[in-house]
Formats: sequence, structure tokens, C-alpha cells
Amino acid sequence: MSQTAVRRLPRLALILFCVAYVLPGFLGREPWKVADVTAFGVMLEMAAGHSGWWQPQVLGMAVEEAGPLPYWLGAAFIRWLPFLSPEFAARIPFGGLLALTLASTWYTVYQLARQPAAQPLSFAFGGEANPKDYARALADAGLLALIACLGLAQLSHETTPDLARLAMVATLLYAATRLAQGSSRSLTRVLILWGTAAAALVLSGAPWITLLLGVGWLVLAGWSRGQVEAVASNWEVAAAPAARWFPVLVAGSVLALVLAAALALGWMPWPSPLAQRVGMDWGNWGRLLVWFSWPAWPLVLWTLWRWRRQWSSPHVALPLWSVLVSLGDSALSGERDRALLLALPALAALAAFALPTLRRSVSALIDWFTLLFFTGCALVIWVIWVAMQTGVPAKPAANVAKLAPGFQPEFSLVLFLIAAVATLAWIWLVAWRVGRHREAMWKSLVLPAAGATLSWLLLMTLWLPLLDHGRSYGPISRSIARMVPAQTCVLADGLSQAQIAALQYHGQLTLYRTDPQADPGCRTLVVTPEGQETLDERVELTQWAFKATVFRLTDQKERLLVYQRLGN
Repeated sequence: MSQTAVRRLPRLALILFCVAYVLPGFLGREPWKVADVTAFGVMLEMAAGHSGWWQPQVLGMAVEEAGPLPYWLGAAFIRWLPFLSPEFAARIPFGGLLALTLASTWYTVYQLARQPAAQPLSFAFGGEANPKDYARALADAGLLALIACLGLAQLSHETTPDLARLAMVATLLYAATRLAQGSSRSLTRVLILWGTAAAALVLSGAPWITLLLGVGWLVLAGWSRGQVEAVASNWEVAAAPAARWFPVLVAGSVLALVLAAALALGWMPWPSPLAQRVGMDWGNWGRLLVWFSWPAWPLVLWTLWRWRRQWSSPHVALPLWSVLVSLGDSALSGERDRALLLALPALAALAAFALPTLRRSVSALIDWFTLLFFTGCALVIWVIWVAMQTGVPAKPAANVAKLAPGFQPEFSLVLFLIAAVATLAWIWLVAWRVGRHREAMWKSLVLPAAGATLSWLLLMTLWLPLLDHGRSYGPISRSIARMVPAQTCVLADGLSQAQIAALQYHGQLTLYRTDPQADPGCRTLVVTPEGQETLDERVELTQWAFKATVFRLTDQKERLLVYQRLGN
């Protein structure tokens, strides 16, 4: 690896990449169904004092996602920033968590690349890559690989516990890489970081992931420290056992404490929920793996092949263990994509180590595929936006009207200019990449990362009103709110947590659950079709008259039944 191949990606360009990826999706968007709006509803309940902070609830019903930390963050910012809209205030800490994920991934790859086993061979007559420059170039590539992963975009911009878990897993991986080093500099800070991240991951509802990742990484870190100390001086070798295992034992003690606390507080069910799932659809899971982690997974396979004699080295073993744990969790979990999300930082780290041995023909194939794929995506987004605004071409405009009935297009000059600038930047980047810039090691991941960022930014600007209309509960909530008499409450029967949160926030309605023992005197009743048959067990039907069936505009299968109380 020559010095010319490890030149740095300009810092300004890298920062702009991250800003352009992080901000769209956190600005100007309504909470989407289902997990996003459910978590937001819990934060509103906490901020208003209607839910306990240790047992998150929505209208008295415990949330399905255990672990209160992510809800604390959103609720705290809603309280601290009352001059901002609640949905924007709640997103601020989650934008920080996504930034933390990106930063932790960069520093993880940097530390892994500084490992002796990961360094390139020296040239006979000099000119080989400087170790620090080599590590920076690989770290840049790892960050680009993470941004390029298709599955990261939507889930990383939601205000859900999944993003908190992602950030903590990335931080734990970074701490593990520091523990694996033979050097004891800043060991106290690393141990504090390890303990904090482990506790936060448990409080985010992932105690078993914390246990599996923590135990595996501690063993690998201890092994790596022992290997480094084996080549030290005789005195250091004599003291090696204590020096090797002391930080591992401390970190393991912290891990045991937080897991014990999780068991005591009921956040860690026993036996593991992973063991309760015995069957799965391997075909659907395989397709999810292919698109969700693209383009990292082909590079990961290449890394595992070319570094096959060094699987026990930290730069392969540490991220590989994270990938294996996340894959197992995804295979056995009910929400496979959200479980697989935790593997992306480690996959990006492994993908970066494919680049020093990647052949030029493979690199060119990645570039051409990326160029065609993301240029096509951008073109489709622009064409459909033009059709929404002008009605031409007629067929895309008709498809939008069919799939999103009632949607009224609106033009925003600011969003249009942002999308136009991003598209021009993509054109410039493509021109730069096909020029004479073949030396940089990270060049093969520039177009995938830029293409993923461009597509996400265009969706969050040009298509944002359409996506809010189709993926939000706002339209159906406001439709129901117009049927409710002013200054009256609403009874909710069988509604999901997401539907309750949407009616409370978008409809500005005061909701109560149906209770045969208590009647708050509400004038309106909202029921799901599934609960209609047994509704007479919870309310006196002779007092109610059916008023309307309200459909979610983009999903005729999802509907709510509205009843009005008889009399005055």
C-alpha cells in the first residue's frame, strides 16, 4: 500500500456528507407509523406527566419496547425546549445519537487499522503508507460504507429505541477496540465509556445483546492484550496476567452490574425472548440481508476471504462477533430489519478492510453499478415530483393520485433549491470519480455513500409532503377530530399505541380507554373493527349511534369506526 493511496478525504467534504445525511429526516417531517409515532407518543405522555419515567406507558398501557432511556431523552428535550414544536424537540437528541454512531464507526475503524496485524507490508525501498495516514484512509472508507448501507436511512432517522441501541452498540465496539490495545493509556476513560455504553444499551431495552456482545468482546480484548504483551520485555511479561485481565475484569464487573439491575427492574425477561422463536422464512430473511446491508456485504465477504488467516486478530474478530450476534438476533427476532440495524457499524468496519486488497476491476464494477442505480433513483424521484406538480407525464401523476387519494401537491422553493443543489453536487461528484482520481483507497465507496445520501435527501425534500400524507396518521386523526364536539373527550377501544398517540397529537384530542366500571362522559367513541363484536361488554351500546367509518387514505384496510353518544 503506497502513500499516495492513503491520502485523506478532505474533512470539509466528509463533514458535509454527514450533515447532508443526518439532517434530512429529522427536519420538517411528521412522525410516521408505526414505531416512530408510538415512541413519540410515549415521550409526550412522559413530558406531560401522564406516564411514569421508569415504566413508559401510552394511555395507561405499557409500551411494547422495554427500556426507558430513549423515551427519557425525547421527553426531557420536549420539557426543556417548550418554545419548539414537540416533534422537533424530541428529534434533537436522536440526531445526536445518529451523529454519535457515525463518529464511533470512524474511530472504531481508525483504532482497528492501527493494530499491528492490520498494517500493510513495508516496501523494500520505502514509500509505503504511513500507519496513521493508512488508518485515517480506512476510517474514512468505513464511515462511507456505513452511510452507503441502504437499510440505515429510514430507521436511523426515527425517534425510536432502535437508534439508541445502534449508537450504543457502535460506542461499545469502539470501547472494545481500545480495550484490545496493549497500551494502558487513557484506560480509565475507556472503562468509563464501556460501562456507560453498556448501561445505556441495557436501559434501551437490549440486555441480552449487551450480554452477548460484552462477553464476546471482553474475551477477545483480553486475548488481544495478551498477544501484544507477549512480545514485551521480560519484566512486563512477568506482570502480564494482571495487566492483561484487570481492565477486562473491571469492564466485566460493570457489565454484570447493569445486567443485574435490568433483571431486578424487569427489563430483562428470562428466558431470552430469542429462544421463543423456532421457525423463520429463510427466503425473506436472505432478501433482507442482500438489500439492507448493500453495498457492505460483498466487501465483507471479500475481507473475510483475503484476511482468512487473521480471523483471530482484533481488526477482524471484534466486528465479526458483532455481526454474528446481530445476524442471530435478526434471524430469531420478530422485527428482523430493526435487529439487523445493529450489525451495520461492524459490517462497515469489515468492509473497509476489503479496500487494500480490492482489485481495480471489482472497484470499477461497484462504481458503474452505483452510478447507474442511484442516477436512476434520482431520475425517478425528479420525474414523479414534476408529475405531481404539473400533471406531466400523465401516468406517474395518475399513479400518485391512485395511491395517495386526497393528496394535494405543494411547492416549496426552499426544498426545491436544496434538492437541486444536491443533484448538481452528484453530477459533479460523478464527473470527479470518472476522472483521473484512482489513487485514493476510499474512492470505491464515495459514489455509494453519495448516492445513498442523494436519494435520501431527495425523498426528504421533493417527496416529503407525499410521504407525510402516506406514512403519517395525521390525515385520519384530523378527520376524526373534525367529528368530535368541541371541549369533549373521546373513548378509545382497541386502538393501538400508534393510533392513540396520533389522535392525541395530530387530532389534539383528550382520550380515555373504555372501562365498564367508569364512564368519563365522553361524547365520541372510536373503535377498531376487530373490537366491534365485543364492544357491548365494555360500553352500553344503547347510548351510542354509529356515525362514520374513517379510512387511512393510503391503506383502505386500516380503518376506525366512530360512534356518537345519543342525547345531550
